Amino acid sequence: MIMGRVEGKVALISGIARGQGRSHAVKLAEEGADIIGFDICAQIDSVEYPMATQEDLDETIALVEKAGGRIFAKVADARDRSAVQQVVDEGVAEFGRLDIILANAGIMAITGEQRLREQAFFDGIDVMLNGVYNTVRAGLPHIQAGGRGGSVVITSSTAGLKGGLADGNPGVLGYIASKHAVVGLMRSWANAHAAESIRVNTVHPTGVATPMILNEAFGNYVQEFPKIAENLQNPLPVPNGLIEPVDVSNTILHLVSDTGRYITGTTVVVDAGFTAR
Repeated sequence: MIMGRVEGKVALISGIARGQGRSHAVKLAEEGADIIGFDICAQIDSVEYPMATQEDLDETIALVEKAGGRIFAKVADARDRSAVQQVVDEGVAEFGRLDIILANAGIMAITGEQRLREQAFFDGIDVMLNGVYNTVRAGLPHIQAGGRGGSVVITSSTAGLKGGLADGNPGVLGYIASKHAVVGLMRSWANAHAAESIRVNTVHPTGVATPMILNEAFGNYVQEFPKIAENLQNPLPVPNGLIEPVDVSNTILHLVSDTGRYITGTTVVVDAGFTAR
């Protein structure tokens, strides 16, 4: 019998109900991991497109189980440290260990008139910087307690390496600022925990075919601002201009498995050449 690349390990994933989070959960389950996950499953006012629902979370649970993994998943807001901690602690009690953290939850409060409100900036920071902090801080002690080392991957973006066409509106600035800021967290954690064989990296995808982009609000946005659509083109040929979630999941699998055992403190791009331009 061929062992999976993360056989017997347990992974914590935020933003698990759909999109990249769901893809990562299914991929790791296929490779032998059990999953602890959470998602807000509710709307944030500064976000124009529909966010994930309880039904989405239920579908992820079914897909992980179909892939052969066990899953402990609940509704929790990444911005709420106590709620995140409760999910993590209950999940670890269920499975007995934690080896992997994927701080994946994100929003794009960059469309509609909502993007012009100051709250759009603060929501971006709260979800994608403070939420990353909450997720990793809740999970790290459990990885440390195992004494086996482990891996943390934070989902950033090509917008965490380039300024893009930010026009100064609060929503776009919140997205770009948070995606840059988590690189600093990653580097600090990588240095702090290297001696414990806990590796920490960021992953920086180009546009990914998920509900965060495949929605009417984003479609209207790029039509209104055609220079943005032009700037989002990838040098490598990519069908429909968007990579698939599994393309990111495959890279994350490499980072969290033994094949990535000496990769830490690194910004890993999955961008079809986008940041090389």
